[in-house]
Amino acid sequence: MLYKDIKVKNNAELRKLLDDLKAQLFIYRFQNKTGTLDHSHKIREVRRDIAKVLTVLKINESKGGAK
Repeated sequence: MLYKDIKVKNNAELRKLLDDLKAQLFIYRFQNKTGTLDHSHKIREVRRDIAKVLTVLKINESKGGAK
């Protein structure tokens, strides 16, 4: 997911996206432990997407509220 796509969303959309990404990360971690995850790099990608979303949320909060 690209940063420019994330930063145009409002806080409600970002929080929903964050919940979805955390759920996806849980699924990938579970699949990795059971040996059914074919592409382990997906875990890293989701973790980085979560960090991007959290960064944009912090920036929006420091600017004084929702977009």
